[in-house]
Amino acid sequence: MRKILIPTDFSENAMNAIRYAVALFKYERSEFLIFHAYADEVYDHNTSVSRKMLEELKKTAHKNSEAELAKILSLVNELSHNPRHEYKTLSVFGTLIDEANDLVDQKNIDILIMATRGKTDDRKLTFGSNTLQVLKYVKCPVLAIPMDCKYVQPKKILFPTDYMLPYKRRELKLLSTLTKSFRSSINFLHISKYKKLSLRQEDNKAFLEKCLCDTDVSFHTIDETDITTAINRYIEKNEINMLVMINSRHSYLECVLYQSTIDKIGLHIKIPFLTMQNLHRN
Repeated sequence: MRKILIPTDFSENAMNAIRYAVALFKYERSEFLIFHAYADEVYDHNTSVSRKMLEELKKTAHKNSEAELAKILSLVNELSHNPRHEYKTLSVFGTLIDEANDLVDQKNIDILIMATRGKTDDRKLTFGSNTLQVLKYVKCPVLAIPMDCKYVQPKKILFPTDYMLPYKRRELKLLSTLTKSFRSSINFLHISKYKKLSLRQEDNKAFLEKCLCDTDVSFHTIDETDITTAINRYIEKNEINMLVMINSRHSYLECVLYQSTIDKIGLHIKIPFLTMQNLHRN
């Protein structure tokens, strides 16, 4: 059974991500765990509070969180009567990143799905601060859904890569399952002025082909100095439905996320963005 973790801040953007998740995995037996971490709501008060008042704030925040999660559960059950799906909710006192990572380990989560932006919804930003932290640090694949992104079958997937990373078989299997469900094609994009690959790159490319042997894949190399410009142009020119990138040291994604401030990220995507995590997982 596919295990899917969905954090929510009860915004419309978060609800849109839930709708997308339910539609994306409609063909698979899936367990959806929708959770809300509310520690920041308790601690983010301008005035100092006593310990007793803090406990009261925690109780109130928990009660409100449970009520909002119940509303979401009701909406999701109305939205989808899919017998393959199970829905659960969880309200936790903790921070989003810590609780998400704990749940990924405890529940053996396959993928985390969330909106690119939450309640703050600053349209000038590609990713909200919470989403950016999740993309960087949560140790499982993360699928970020842009605001107003309506569900479309991911028929054409773009996977930019330099072939320098040893990919994870489990995460490639997740991608393979998705592509089989929708008969998708994956376009691997190598952004480099060099046509010839090193032996390491050739081996990693061969591993990709082996793990995705039942998938329609194609390989492309383009000479472009700016990675984000190349990706944005390819998406627009080829009507891509989903972007996939690897998160690891010295990867394309590190160039985009780690070397840019949050308001200067040039990856202005309007399609779902799947981050495959090459981070250590217990």
